[in-house]
Amino acid sequence: MGESNEGMTFWDHLEELRWTLVRSIIALFVFAIIAFALMPYIYDSWIMGATRADFVLYKYLCYATSAIPFLPDFCDDTFHIKIINYNLTSQFFRHMTTSFWLALILTFPYLVFEIWRFVSPALYASERKSIRWVALFGTGMFFVGCAVGYFLVFPMTFRFLATYQLSEMIENTISLDSYMDNFLILIFIMGIVFELPLVSWLLSQLGLLNRSFFKKFRRHAIVGLLVLSAFITPSSDPFTLSVVFIPLYLLFELSRFMVKPAPKETDEDEEDEEEEELDEDTPDIQIESK
Repeated sequence: MGESNEGMTFWDHLEELRWTLVRSIIALFVFAIIAFALMPYIYDSWIMGATRADFVLYKYLCYATSAIPFLPDFCDDTFHIKIINYNLTSQFFRHMTTSFWLALILTFPYLVFEIWRFVSPALYASERKSIRWVALFGTGMFFVGCAVGYFLVFPMTFRFLATYQLSEMIENTISLDSYMDNFLILIFIMGIVFELPLVSWLLSQLGLLNRSFFKKFRRHAIVGLLVLSAFITPSSDPFTLSVVFIPLYLLFELSRFMVKPAPKETDEDEEDEEEEELDEDTPDIQIESK
């Protein structure tokens, strides 16, 4: 236990936990009110951005794909998907729930800080340094994953599914609930996926994972990531698939560098066993030569 934690009773810890929860809830509530007030602007400028042709990803992909004929056409200036609402209460409840989710994302660093402040007195100085680094890295990777989900994964998936037609007689009409469910799920999934290096580091610290695992199962991981990329972006062209696959594979390689190398003792034991086998075989060879 850390020195600053000595002398604290169970009720002292409970009181500290209570104030940690109170501060976290207040911060979440304040940011939710701010997000609620700004939500019409946030919807028009950010959340609904993927429904318009001027979305930032579509512009870059237009430059990248215009010179190659067999790639999807992202230069269509008339692209626009209209989102409809057929449930009387959906817009109001989406206003409330989206404000909460946005507040949760914005307050995530502060919530991590509150958890750190509650746990840190029970840790040694060396452990505090490690946990502080882990908290900062995990927070940063979560935001990077959410950004990848917003700027890359969701618009690629949405554009393909919104323009896909089983028959020309069928017209796509996308509801607000369907759009927001996919929007939130894909962004949060990418935020969680980008915590893979942190999870790998934790498993390595517990002795459950080492670097040899990534070398041994790299081929399996590539196949698995290709399947996951195809599931996230069900487009048939290799360009769209690679746009999602490359970040995921780089994440896998980053996780490899986050874990400890294989124990040297294992290699030394194998060398000793090989030397013993050679020693046992040597007398037999000499007897046969006689």
